[in-house]
Amino acid sequence: MLEETGINNTLKSKFLIVILGPTGTGKSRLAIHIAQKFNGEIVNADSRQVYRYMNIGTAKPSKEELEQVPHHLFNIIDPDEVFSLAQYQDLANKSIKSIQKRQSLPVLVGGSGQYIWAVVEGWEIPRIPPDQEFRRSLEKLASENGIDYLYQRLTDSDPVAAKKIDQRNIRRVIRAMEVAHEAQEPISKLQNKKAPDFNILIIGLTAEREVLYQRIDFRVDEMIRRGLINEINKLNQMNYGFELSSMNSIGYKQIGSNLRGEISQEEAIRQIKTNSHRFVRHQYAWFHLDDPRIHWFNIQNEIETEIFSLVANFLEEAK
Repeated sequence: MLEETGINNTLKSKFLIVILGPTGTGKSRLAIHIAQKFNGEIVNADSRQVYRYMNIGTAKPSKEELEQVPHHLFNIIDPDEVFSLAQYQDLANKSIKSIQKRQSLPVLVGGSGQYIWAVVEGWEIPRIPPDQEFRRSLEKLASENGIDYLYQRLTDSDPVAAKKIDQRNIRRVIRAMEVAHEAQEPISKLQNKKAPDFNILIIGLTAEREVLYQRIDFRVDEMIRRGLINEINKLNQMNYGFELSSMNSIGYKQIGSNLRGEISQEEAIRQIKTNSHRFVRHQYAWFHLDDPRIHWFNIQNEIETEIFSLVANFLEEAK
């Protein structure tokens, strides 16, 4: 418990633990263990785990895990709701400050780079509302000319922003272009930073690339065994169509193609694994192994005791 460290309440209110890294590294499990040991509460930083009903394919913590310690920002929107980075940042900051006021330790955990750094670095995100007509015009361009065409247009106008966006993520490409259109200025020039005024410890989990790929492949097979196809069928029956950005994410998109008869189940599973491998590479573009802010731990080693000591020392040094 935090009370065991002897840290006074004023200092305790300034703490934030961050657990980040690529998919399949056991971030959620570690976050629960840290929260249990240090009187913590978990704040989600995974852009897919905010959705209700999408449990298996997002590797969301189980009902039993969610009940072990307080969790925040899981299951907060329906799959057809629009949810912006600015909305996430506001909710995450509100949750963190609320946890700190309770003299508990907030533990921000996830693999979505935008979500993590928006909070940790204090991005000043442009509050520009969606322009549905403009979005539809860009979606039409992408449909007629391909996503690569749209991404190239963004690259030509704002190479800094384009470098940070996966070109297959059409939703984010369109949003960057939408903000620039409304503000008449590239989005990269609008995203200033104002770091929060509390002490932050960032823990990164990693492994050799082939080990990560093996873990991901095993997890995909487990998702299928646990009923991913039934989960996606049920979502479709609830009128959450495959055109939604939530349903276009890895796993849901490929199984959707299978359910529509476009590819076999075996091919869908192969594509999920391949795209998940590619996603890991994209995550490392957000979480650099040479980033001095991140304390990296290789999950192939016994690391939990060492991490607990790191967290305890971090809290102690604030005396």
